[in-house]
Amino acid sequence: MLAASTASASSDALMQDIQQFLHQRARTLGDDIMIEVRPPSPHLPACVNPEPFLPDADRSPLGRVTVGVRCGSQHRQVRYVQAKVDVIGQYVVAAEDISRGTRLTKGLVRKQSGNLGDLSSRTLITVEEVVGKEARRPIRRGSSFQQQDVRAPLLIRRGDAVTVMAQGKGFRVTREGKAMEDGSQGETIRVRLARREILNARVVGEGRLAIGF
Repeated sequence: MLAASTASASSDALMQDIQQFLHQRARTLGDDIMIEVRPPSPHLPACVNPEPFLPDADRSPLGRVTVGVRCGSQHRQVRYVQAKVDVIGQYVVAAEDISRGTRLTKGLVRKQSGNLGDLSSRTLITVEEVVGKEARRPIRRGSSFQQQDVRAPLLIRRGDAVTVMAQGKGFRVTREGKAMEDGSQGETIRVRLARREILNARVVGEGRLAIGF
């Protein structure tokens, strides 16, 4: 009986640690935060010195999330717990119909309140994530912005004449070519050089690409 009581207390303490961890991560998204943590399996041993973490560190802890917990004095044991995070906060939507290729400005977006936990994990929430980008498809008024809906402004368009720089230890060579795809800063696109040679190069500026060796 004592063992069962101890295990229950340990489970409750672990759930409280996870709730505090998620609350800390979600508090910047809104003021009204509701967190539900699914109890870990009662068959697992107690988690000593728990250290919660998010396996997908780049994703906001919203909706249904998986929380990893490192256990033990050296945190060598890892287990995973399911949780649901609802946050009533603001997110951005299109203030009017937006055409494909439009550069997004503050005037084209507005804030809307709702449960952020109900949004797709790929929804862009803040103005900063949207403004300055370019619409990759038509976006209707009142629609939220998804990661795949926008991109950094194009620096190279298909058919543009471009300069390709190849750089390695002790050498640097530039060649002229023609872009076969659109490209934004940091993206890798195909480019055709003389003699119909085709290679992949990274966009490093307007009309400029680079290859590393």
